[in-house]
Amino acid sequence: MAHRLDTNPIHIGLGAKAVPQPPFTGMAWYGDYIARHGADGAEGRLVSQHSFTESWDSWEMHPVGDEVVLLLTGEAVMHQELVDGTKAEVRLAAGEYAVNPPGAWHTMDLISDEATALFITAGLGTEHRPR
Repeated sequence: MAHRLDTNPIHIGLGAKAVPQPPFTGMAWYGDYIARHGADGAEGRLVSQHSFTESWDSWEMHPVGDEVVLLLTGEAVMHQELVDGTKAEVRLAAGEYAVNPPGAWHTMDLISDEATALFITAGLGTEHRPR
């Protein structure tokens, strides 16, 4: 069966098992995802794709592992507040990626009118805060 990553993310779990997820419905979806796959702990990864027409209005942080953000289309700047207190900006064009280390708060500003990114996220314990 074919799936679309922009509507049905994939969980990569223990034993390298790939599990298609139900359709993404908004921020509450993430809590349900953790309920389904939290037992995989720090080794579980959520692979998702999202398109944006506006810069992010919040920060997020993943405490248990790296997150890879691969820009598929457009241009953007990833802002990071690292665990040691330093700040970084990573300018991304289509085909380029940034790594958000564990515990790094991050947000994104669009440079182009829209952008699409692929995310590989260690989602356990993810936190959000207003921008």
